[in-house]
Amino acid sequence: MRLFPAFFYTDNAHVTVFGGGEEARRKIRLLAKTSAHITVVIDTEIEPGFAEEFAGRITIAPRDMAGQALDRSKFAIVACRTQENCDQSIIWAREYGIPINVVDQPEECDFTVPSILERGEIVAAVGSGGAAPVLAKRVRTSLEALMPQNMGPLSELARDFRPRVYEVLEDGTKRRQFWEAALNGAPADLAMDGKFDDALAAMEALLQDIASPANQIGTVHIVGAGPGDPELLTLKAFRLIQNADIVFHDRLVSDEILDLVRRDATRVSVGKAKANHSVPQPEIHELMIKAACEGQRVVRLKGGDPFVFGRGGEELEALRDAGIEASVVPGISSALGCAASTGLPLTHRDHAQTLTFVTGHAKSGEVPDLDWDALAKPAQTVVVFMGVGTAPTIAEKLIQAGRATSTPVAVIENGTRPNEIKIFGTLAELPQLITRAGIKGPALLVIGEVSAIPAEALAKLSSEAAA
Repeated sequence: MRLFPAFFYTDNAHVTVFGGGEEARRKIRLLAKTSAHITVVIDTEIEPGFAEEFAGRITIAPRDMAGQALDRSKFAIVACRTQENCDQSIIWAREYGIPINVVDQPEECDFTVPSILERGEIVAAVGSGGAAPVLAKRVRTSLEALMPQNMGPLSELARDFRPRVYEVLEDGTKRRQFWEAALNGAPADLAMDGKFDDALAAMEALLQDIASPANQIGTVHIVGAGPGDPELLTLKAFRLIQNADIVFHDRLVSDEILDLVRRDATRVSVGKAKANHSVPQPEIHELMIKAACEGQRVVRLKGGDPFVFGRGGEELEALRDAGIEASVVPGISSALGCAASTGLPLTHRDHAQTLTFVTGHAKSGEVPDLDWDALAKPAQTVVVFMGVGTAPTIAEKLIQAGRATSTPVAVIENGTRPNEIKIFGTLAELPQLITRAGIKGPALLVIGEVSAIPAEALAKLSSEAAA
């Protein structure tokens, strides 16, 4: 590691910047966000608007007063517009023994100015030692997506609440326990939603709970993991699985997403397969309730979206009946993810003005009692979840209800994942398509004219390649 990261405290600190042009202005824009006293030693002349932009934040000094500025400075930045002034400024700073950063001259630098992400009291800095500043900015951009804007107010809330914690909790272990729970639990969730007064009240309630040994009830988050591609996981879902103490997950949650769960969290598989419920649904309810009653931060991680054939409604009802606080975080439904991955528009002005989601099997495991006449109408798309095993009966009933045997269909297994399989054909040959491709599920059946669009595109590509 060539760079050793460190942060300067800027309270009552002095900083010197040499320059008066655009490069100096960029550095001062960063410094002006701190509490430091900034002295600008101009090199030739100051650019128009420079002094006005930083009015009240900078002191402008001529070069013959550089020594006085450097004598009290914690560090200096050299951003002169002439090489002669730059060289002289470096010599002066070296004489006073303070660290310097020289713009566009990494060989002269004692430190670099990294790409900075700021959320109130939380500051993240990404540096490359000048080797790849664009890449450093790319990393910062990725961090920005993972750090909500309200993390800044949350950090300020924590700063202001710290004296109260020291007042109530003398034991250091209990203080750590409080901050772990506050910044990863309900107070943090409320702050992230912009409910700062409620977050403060939740902090106070949590503080009293930890101060007095009463039973603490945890919160359960029912979280949609999406169709499998970890990049399709929502930012809120990612934050919650990073903060969870225990995660109850389905078998449809991909290994790549499970790898994002906090390392020291307990992972419990409660997955189901057709005719093989490894953990019955009522027992899943009991496991979540028990973990919450033990004060744990609980995540119920489900493939797709919890409220789209994911039994999320049943679980939410059971938790609330038990007096457990629960919330639901939506995920990208497998129908949307698979369609996008396949290039299959679920609606289209020329082909489908109606979109219907149905399940392929009832609670008993048999074919559900659906309105087959309505589903057989043309100019609509029917997406069947969990329909691989009942596909022969589904095709038969739709054809009997009047849907044309030539209606295009698509079957997508493991959509958005590296092992995705997608096949196309007609409603009449749906069972044979599944058998020939060896599809076992999880898979979606997409029935309707839009299913021909990706197939036609593939055929066109093949003919162009052959030509």
